[in-house]
Amino acid sequence: MLSKSKQMEIENPFITTPGELFAKRTGNLFQLQGRLCKTGSVVVLICLQGEAVVTIDLQKYSLAVNTFMFLFSDNIVGIERAGKNFLADYFICSEEMFWKTSFSFNPQFFHFIKAHPCYTPPQEQVESVKRLIHAAAAIYDDRQNRFRIQIVKKLLQIFLMDLYDKTCRWFSLENMIGPTRQHRLFQKFTALLHTHVATNREVAFYAGSLCISTKYLTDICRNITGMSAKRIIDDFSILEIKVLLTNPELSIQDICDRLHFPDQSYLGRYFKRHEKISLTAYRNLTQKK
Repeated sequence: MLSKSKQMEIENPFITTPGELFAKRTGNLFQLQGRLCKTGSVVVLICLQGEAVVTIDLQKYSLAVNTFMFLFSDNIVGIERAGKNFLADYFICSEEMFWKTSFSFNPQFFHFIKAHPCYTPPQEQVESVKRLIHAAAAIYDDRQNRFRIQIVKKLLQIFLMDLYDKTCRWFSLENMIGPTRQHRLFQKFTALLHTHVATNREVAFYAGSLCISTKYLTDICRNITGMSAKRIIDDFSILEIKVLLTNPELSIQDICDRLHFPDQSYLGRYFKRHEKISLTAYRNLTQKK
């Protein structure tokens, strides 16, 4: 019988062991192939070999050798397909640790990274990041080092400072903050979705939070994505449902309660209307993989 912490690691490779602030791992992420999970931590991944197609929230990205992937704790991620030799290094830190080391950075920097989570830098920069990650992992694993936590935080801060510098040099201020007011409002809309979609699926709620009309929010979404605001809200909501369905310990009623649906019947109709498959059928498919 697997321990609870080991079972959590198998189901979601992007979470640290309970009580730990940091982890460095290498693997092919087989746990995510054909499945979805919510990260739960801040993750920096480097593709070492092979290639893969990943989904982050509603977008697809290609990973190749030296591609970086940056994930925040509220991202929903999965691997759509991966080559047989796909392999990645990734380090994971708790959200608390991440924000304590990055509180002084411009918030637009993090908005930009969320909007552009994958990129491939020059080889020399990949090597410098790898060295930082390996150094942080070695020091953190040295339980006798009385300064291990402080040193790892400093190394993480160095990494983020370097990433911030490169981002400011590679991209213009317009890229960083968004070229138009509509783009900036759309960024705020998606940030609100990550926070509130589990409890609120009404366009009026998000428009009100942005101090704009529902029509204007829908116009923004159509202009930028070609989809309505309601479609985007529903797509995010479906992602949340899919993640919860992969947890066999949660009953349909548990999922219903967590996502504030009025009852199981309503949840079932909502899911089937969007996915053309029942909740139970989807759960069975994910468990067979």
